[in-house]
Amino acid sequence: MRRATADEGRVMTVTSALRTGHIGLNVTDLERSLAFYRDVLGYGVIGEGKEEGRRFAFLGEGGAPSLTLWQQAYAAYAASNAGLHHLAIEVDTIEEVRAYESALRAYGVEFAYEGVVPHGEGAASGGIFFHDPDGTRLEIFSGVGASGRAPVPAAPTCGFF
Repeated sequence: MRRATADEGRVMTVTSALRTGHIGLNVTDLERSLAFYRDVLGYGVIGEGKEEGRRFAFLGEGGAPSLTLWQQAYAAYAASNAGLHHLAIEVDTIEEVRAYESALRAYGVEFAYEGVVPHGEGAASGGIFFHDPDGTRLEIFSGVGASGRAPVPAAPTCGFF
């Protein structure tokens, strides 16, 4: 991979590929969001900041955060604003996707589509599409095992919910 440096305008060689370290979400109510991501989706809590005006939670496993929640938002997620489109969470099997669907339904979550749907016509990958308590779009998917008709035939399902 080659990348231009901003300060000198020269090209340098980078030897490692970029990897996503963690995703940070702004939330309006940390306790409500923490209950959702911890209790319903099963994220472990690695650390929390409880100081007024500096509330946050690091979620993940083994000391490595994969998702961070920051109580810095004053309004719900707006799909019309630039920024995060959706957060996709991968599991190994379509059965796991269905288990999350059951848990989310019991929690009262509404889904963008009914049941597990493929990412596109004929795709083996697919999942469920829903929103967190602040309206952030979420997807839980598996790379194999989806079947049926795609709800958005001419484009990726995950792009239009």
